[in-house]
Amino acid sequence: MDLIAPTEPPSHAASEPQRSAQRLRIGIDRLELAAIASGGALGALARAGIGEALPTPHGHWPWATFIANIAGALLLGWLITRLQERLPIMTLPRPLLGTGLCGALTTFSTMNVEAMKMIEGGEGTLAIGYLAASIAGGLTAVFLASAISRRVRRMR
Repeated sequence: MDLIAPTEPPSHAASEPQRSAQRLRIGIDRLELAAIASGGALGALARAGIGEALPTPHGHWPWATFIANIAGALLLGWLITRLQERLPIMTLPRPLLGTGLCGALTTFSTMNVEAMKMIEGGEGTLAIGYLAASIAGGLTAVFLASAISRRVRRMR
């Protein structure tokens, strides 16, 4: 999505909201938006499936969120490396898979809410361990997947 400046100045007879709208026009790439929405739907369904398969009892490690975040980070590292270093660079796979699929699959906001609930329930040590493992695991997954993606590409 691009921010595009207008070519003509705003009319003096227009109201302030109309002048503001005339100053900036947002160009929306509808194919890119559809790609993000489609990937997001798939990622959200996968995330919901993981959550249903691995419910978390109160005061326990939230495996569903942890697995979704690490898997999403791993997938993101692999995909973005492959798509970014591919020539010619394709425009729709990145928003479909990176922004849409991986963005909806990973759920770092849920991770934070779960950690706060742990703290409120007197499980501060579990919360700190969960946050540290999630962040370290996610970063490690991205770096490993990216390195493996590059190595596989060089082997071809």
